[in-house]
Amino acid sequence: MPNDARLVLLDKDVVESLLLPDDVLEAVREAFVLHSHREGRVFPVVRESLATGGIFGIKSGDVPTQNLLGFKAAGFWPGNRGLGGEPHQATIVLIDPATGRPVCIVDGNAVTTMRTGAAGGLGLQQLARPDSSNVCVFGTGVQARVQLSFALRLMPTLEKVRYVTATSQPDPAFEALFSARCDTALARDRNASVAESDVVITATPGAAALFDLEAVQPGTHLNCVGADTKGKRELPDGLLQRVRLFVDDRTQASQIGEMQWAPDTPCMELGDLLTDHVQFKRGRDDITVFDMTGLALQDLTVARMLFDRACQANLGTALSWPW
Repeated sequence: MPNDARLVLLDKDVVESLLLPDDVLEAVREAFVLHSHREGRVFPVVRESLATGGIFGIKSGDVPTQNLLGFKAAGFWPGNRGLGGEPHQATIVLIDPATGRPVCIVDGNAVTTMRTGAAGGLGLQQLARPDSSNVCVFGTGVQARVQLSFALRLMPTLEKVRYVTATSQPDPAFEALFSARCDTALARDRNASVAESDVVITATPGAAALFDLEAVQPGTHLNCVGADTKGKRELPDGLLQRVRLFVDDRTQASQIGEMQWAPDTPCMELGDLLTDHVQFKRGRDDITVFDMTGLALQDLTVARMLFDRACQANLGTALSWPW
């Protein structure tokens, strides 16, 4: 048995120093393409409530042709806010598929945030009207911010942002992040803001419908992030029956995404658009929804990129991990 095996740890500081938006976009696009070609597999998701009040999940998968195998253990612990910490927690583990030995452990918080933002940006590029200018964002937290950042990065036509908070009060920190790039202000009426928007981004804890069905106008695109567990939702009853629905993974979305509320809704996977396995020509009045539940392959391709960069730059902490 080899006694010189090493395990590399990439902590928060190392991850954030290496996590560049363009690199993440490339890795997330690769994950969608691998999934579309069925070269990458995603295994059944574990998502369970805990007695502590947290929600714990595992997303895992592999790419046999690339010797890529691993998982992300993650979830949501709302009590962390009272401790001054982030409620979303994630850890990614890359494993040698030939031996089962771990090769790298990655702090997954920033990875999860940015890969989800990148996925949302790719969804907008594929599905939103190219002349979209008005955005309505539900939420002002970490995920809402990264979704809007990628939206503005990839769709330069966007110029007006209206945001909705749970308290209906302004969020000066959120406005400060984006006011130099676009007209950013609190939405005084959530339904009116949805009706006036070309793009709607929902990035909330997903407790209930955020707006009325009648607010959604022809031509709108919606990126939906919050529904990632059984029982969670952000969209009103009846909307999915009116839209062209796109998902990251059909089975996963029907179990834990918005699609769980209408599991028989016809849908297409975003990766199939990127690989031209399916064709979609948006009609001017089409309403489109991208139901994002997050692919394990996205975590793995981004984590592998970070591992490779860290090794090249001699970053991270290497531990002896003998058999």
